[in-house]
Amino acid sequence: MRRRLVVLCLFAAAMVAAPGRARAEDDDVQFFNNIHVTPDAPIQNAVCFFCNVDVDGKASGDLVVFFGNVRISGEANGDVVNFFGSTSAEGNSAIGGDMVNFFGSVHLGEGVKVGGDLVAMFSTTHVPSTVSVGGDHVFFSPWIIFAPFIVIFLIVYFIVHEVRMRHIRMTMPPYPMPPMPPPQ
Repeated sequence: MRRRLVVLCLFAAAMVAAPGRARAEDDDVQFFNNIHVTPDAPIQNAVCFFCNVDVDGKASGDLVVFFGNVRISGEANGDVVNFFGSTSAEGNSAIGGDMVNFFGSVHLGEGVKVGGDLVAMFSTTHVPSTVSVGGDHVFFSPWIIFAPFIVIFLIVYFIVHEVRMRHIRMTMPPYPMPPMPPPQ
């Protein structure tokens, strides 16, 4: 009975330790390797950590990038989400869903179509008037978060500087003016 229980536990541990390969047709998930979508090799979804996604062809699903850049010159039918990187779409390209960028930059070319919302949180933006957005525009400038920190830093710097100067004036004795050099 014990032997059968040990064998069963070992079999269960082997099944847990060796899971089957996850399959997702036409999806691409990369770490530190760039994803390049060409017209002859379309993809469904792309997730990229510490790398870039270049779409020259067609991406049918969503594009999600962490700490990298997204460049679209083709079609992205789903959402485009980028954290800590730049998102650019060349002229006359299309984004079918929402386009979201956190802590990066957004540069859209002339005639770009965004089917959903355009959200740029704490990002710099360059969006021409010819860009067509199907949903809402939400822009929060990085100055909203950085300006208070700059003001607080300057106040702390001024206080520390004045305290140090007062300490120096109090602890160092005044020095008399040095004597004039002898005439030559």
